[in-house]
Amino acid sequence: MTDLEQNGARADLANATQLVAEAGADPHSAALSEAAQEVGQLLMPYRFGLEEMLTKINILREELSFRTDGSPIEHVSSRLKSIESIRLKASRIGCEFTPEAITHQIFDIAGIRIVCSFLEDAYWVLSMLTSQPDVKVVEIKDYIANPKPSGYRSLHAIVQIPVFLSDSIRDVCVELQVRTVAMDFWASVEHKIYYKFREEIPLSLGDELAEAARVAHELDQRMSDLRESLRGAGPGGTAEQA
Repeated sequence: MTDLEQNGARADLANATQLVAEAGADPHSAALSEAAQEVGQLLMPYRFGLEEMLTKINILREELSFRTDGSPIEHVSSRLKSIESIRLKASRIGCEFTPEAITHQIFDIAGIRIVCSFLEDAYWVLSMLTSQPDVKVVEIKDYIANPKPSGYRSLHAIVQIPVFLSDSIRDVCVELQVRTVAMDFWASVEHKIYYKFREEIPLSLGDELAEAARVAHELDQRMSDLRESLRGAGPGGTAEQA
């Protein structure tokens, strides 16, 4: 996790405390602010869980960098949902704004995105991470094989890892998104378009996005084929004989 993200998590805890102070005599505001403070305290184990998962990824990334092909991981980013973001999602899915309810109904408070060069590497990296003995797989959704109607492709996994605190062990969920560079570029553009149009994009633009997603997937497949051709070529560029 970057210093900026860590500072953001600490700021959420401070903001939760400030909400309580500003609640005044309004019972509803006071109750909501107290809940926000409790949720703010809930974020701490998720931050630790995020750091533990990032350590696992960085170890794999460095180890695999010594391979002839280099590391399959291009770059990694992470985020911890803010209290406000958690509150909005809880409201959207009908989840009570309490630590217990949030723990059992919201699984993407901590999230990590892993971007790989090639299609098959995305599956390989996710397999290496989820096969570790202290990583429990809660759910995997393969949006590469089964893309969303918009054209979105990525591997999504909810994993649970233990966080060892001073007096207890907390099982914390972390969302993993693993995708290729092409998928990541497409998703970034889609996010900007949806934000601009407030998720109500024109039909023609939606069709263009879906077509762009198809082209991006075709590029992924062609690049994978090209890598296999290079692996089968000798030092002079000619195919190796069996």
